[in-house]
Amino acid sequence: KMLRKLALLAGAAVASAFSPAALPMRMASRAAVTRGPSMQASEAIPFMEKPKNIEASMPGYAGFDPMGFAEYFDVKWMQEAEIKHGRVCMLAAVGMFHPEFAKFPQFATFSNNPLEAFYQCPGAGWGQIFAFIGIVESVSYEKCFYGQVGDGNLGFDPLGLGKNPASLTYYKSAEIKNGRLAMIGFSGMLHHALITHKGPIDQIMTSDFYPTTSTFQQTAGVYGY
Repeated sequence: KMLRKLALLAGAAVASAFSPAALPMRMASRAAVTRGPSMQASEAIPFMEKPKNIEASMPGYAGFDPMGFAEYFDVKWMQEAEIKHGRVCMLAAVGMFHPEFAKFPQFATFSNNPLEAFYQCPGAGWGQIFAFIGIVESVSYEKCFYGQVGDGNLGFDPLGLGKNPASLTYYKSAEIKNGRLAMIGFSGMLHHALITHKGPIDQIMTSDFYPTTSTFQQTAGVYGY
């Protein structure tokens, strides 16, 4: 019996040598605190937290909000603003290169450089532009930003592309993605027009991608700085 007891004690001692030691009380409580729910990573930037207040079902959702705007501003307002800016820039991107192919007769003498053409537009033309913008904003502001429809819906669908719900979901996402690309593309074309004094097509055809001292001097003389 004595030998059996000693054998059992020796076995228990050997087993305890391979078992993890119990944590002190403070260490155990600290480990419990750090073992909380894991952070949900952003789909666009995996090392950052998933944006708050933005639903994944929103058209064009990419999990991208590194500045955290959704935590401080109305998400619906920002969504509608992005759609409007995207639409404007899609039209503006076409307007940047279209005059190099064709112009309306009343604009035949306008420069192909978009920035020079900007200053050639008469006051009456600018009055029409601002009047049109004001009408569109007055009609769409309440409906888009505070209405129930949302998603930039102005009731304008002459081709009936939104009749099919599946197609409508696709076109909503495609519009936002193309609008984002247009905002970047328009900014790039505007920047290159500033330093090369050419339209985008002329710039590509002449391989004029690098500003020179003469273009900087011309820019300073034309735009007054």
